Amino acid sequence: MSQQQSTLYVELGDRRYPIHIGENLLTSRGLLAGLIKSRQVVVITNETIAPLYLDIVLGQLPDSILVTPVIIPDGEQYKTWQTLGEIFDQVLVARHNRSTTFVALGGGVVGDITGFAAACYQRGVNFIQIPTTLLAQVDSSVGGKTAVNHSLGKNMIGAFYQPTAVVIDTGTLSTLGAREYAAGLAEVVKYGLIYDAEFHAWICANRSQLVARDGDTLRYAIQRSCEIKAEVVAADERESGLRAILNLGHTFGHAIETYMGYGSWLHGEAVAAGMVMAVRLSALRGSVDAELVVELEQLLVDLGLPVWAPTEMRSETFIDLMALDKKAIDGQMRFVLLGALGAALVVDDVTEAELVALID
Repeated sequence: MSQQQSTLYVELGDRRYPIHIGENLLTSRGLLAGLIKSRQVVVITNETIAPLYLDIVLGQLPDSILVTPVIIPDGEQYKTWQTLGEIFDQVLVARHNRSTTFVALGGGVVGDITGFAAACYQRGVNFIQIPTTLLAQVDSSVGGKTAVNHSLGKNMIGAFYQPTAVVIDTGTLSTLGAREYAAGLAEVVKYGLIYDAEFHAWICANRSQLVARDGDTLRYAIQRSCEIKAEVVAADERESGLRAILNLGHTFGHAIETYMGYGSWLHGEAVAAGMVMAVRLSALRGSVDAELVVELEQLLVDLGLPVWAPTEMRSETFIDLMALDKKAIDGQMRFVLLGALGAALVVDDVTEAELVALID
């Protein structure tokens, strides 16, 4: 591989899998074909991505492979049981067997629902992630979390099910809208806050290059984010400990998404506002300086992200929705806060009084 292409691994023993990162990987001769060991392939994508990249992916597969393209609607509001059932309808009609490979071509919604479909179909088939949004490239495509949404909570129904490979073609980001791109940057910011203070400083120093989608800057941001995600997942695949730190801002953010209706706020936008709330709560508890909150707010604003939750959401609304969050245990809400910049911790002793002081 050239210097502009790299491969790192998620180390999970005999389920170890590669993350390929580089530009124009979708047309890299033999890469996709070499990752598929079956004679049947299901490529799941959406109505936005299909016209851009579906034919390119199909063109990389040998003629001997039976390919079933499945095109679903675009949007978080379609990450549902109904869409999952429609996927299974098409796969079953095409008579795919348990040696088939599912390929997720798209953003986080496509990746999540494809992974869950792969986990369920014939009790588990191989699948490959080809994320085409920044958020999916740095977060949801790596680590094996798959799910569909329920009206009472986001990602409440799903499975841990690892892909066999992740192919990140940074060239796909050239067709990504500004709002969706900024939403992905929120997850990049998260990694510096929770795990790597030096990476946080690098993000702050390179914010303008990130906004401009400078190739080298973006490639490093994606690679470092994936390195951190891979380390955390390898240490705690099923979120019994360390992996929970990846949820910084997500408890607040999921409440925003549920309240506003899936798709109204993008996931990364809700996480951005949620991270500010989590870091502000950390400052109120004295574990980080208040200056970090100000710095984070300015960074997110510069990246094009919101820093405040919807004004109509009061503390009682957040508390009711967060009590339903899948990270709650025995009715006790759990929050990821910062013990220091670059060092996150999970706490379960946040009081309602603290939340009222934070939100109202």
